Amino acid sequence: MNLNTSTIPAAIGAAFGGGFYAGRINVDGVAFALIVSPKTFGEFKGRWSPNDDNVPGAEHYADGMANTEAMAGAGSVLAAKVLQLDIGGLADWYIPSRDELELIYRNLKPSDDENSESFRSGDNPSSSPVGFPYTEALPAQTTVDAFQEGGNEALEPFWHWSSTQYAAVPSYAWIQFFDDGSQGYTLKSYEGRARAVRRLKI
Repeated sequence: MNLNTSTIPAAIGAAFGGGFYAGRINVDGVAFALIVSPKTFGEFKGRWSPNDDNVPGAEHYADGMANTEAMAGAGSVLAAKVLQLDIGGLADWYIPSRDELELIYRNLKPSDDENSESFRSGDNPSSSPVGFPYTEALPAQTTVDAFQEGGNEALEPFWHWSSTQYAAVPSYAWIQFFDDGSQGYTLKSYEGRARAVRRLKI
């Protein structure tokens, strides 16, 4: 299904597409509406992969679906669980890519903590509009009550897996912290959180 721009919610965090609207992401020049799953059904814990081996096809910064399929094909239990997720008859969920995960933090930041200004925090060439480095105060805490810290849909203030392998050192994958917004990478065999998403073409 393709969306007209008039059918996309005006408000970030609005109920939409089986979850909640998180913003726009561009994948290979195509625009999509990004949707965060309900926490009750779409939050998982697990290892990115059972080992730290290279996973060809999981290097996309914007295409989380392609990454997640590559992960599952390489034996990731976490990826397989997310791909098997069915919420209200919708079964196209996946683990967000590095840039998709940053967009979720920027638009649905759970706390009023200061943002990280180090490394590449906020830098996002795939989002629409393009994301630029954070300041201490921007992005601000989301105004969506359910996604504020302690809310029913809030992302926990810990790091979350992206589905993007760290190209320079393939034994690592990108992660996003939901306390200060910093991004980094860690060994894929560590256990962490993941929040499923889906997308709809605009």
